[in-house]
Amino acid sequence: MTASSCENNKKINADKAPKPVGLYPHARQVGNLLFLSGVGPRKAGSKDIPGVTLDKDNKIVSYDIEAQCRSVFDNVRAVLEASGATWMDLVDVTVFLTNMDDDFATYNKIYAEYFADNQPCRTTVEVNKLPTPIAIELKCIATLSDHQ
Repeated sequence: MTASSCENNKKINADKAPKPVGLYPHARQVGNLLFLSGVGPRKAGSKDIPGVTLDKDNKIVSYDIEAQCRSVFDNVRAVLEASGATWMDLVDVTVFLTNMDDDFATYNKIYAEYFADNQPCRTTVEVNKLPTPIAIELKCIATLSDHQ
């Protein structure tokens, strides 16, 4: 993990999460709140996206939403852990799906597995496209308790 800080405001980058695709940190801590940048399902250290088949123009030919859900949740966990937080510290999750009709039921089932013990507020939104050829992205807020 690398961090730079101003008083009461710290940027966090997680070594075990995929690198951001732009100029932003994985997370930013302000007081006892932790704001995660959008997290997708790419594998750390590569451009591989679990369950995605691309054509020669980098357009999605097919994808496995279950594989992407599990990978994105694992990436969120990696950012939380690098920030000194845990899965149980999540208080708000915004989920962006590119195909609500086809993917919501599978995503919702897997979400229920991962969030059985912690039930943060949740919003799910369909978007036309995400910055990379992925079908799901999460934006999260967590609280940092005294366990840090």
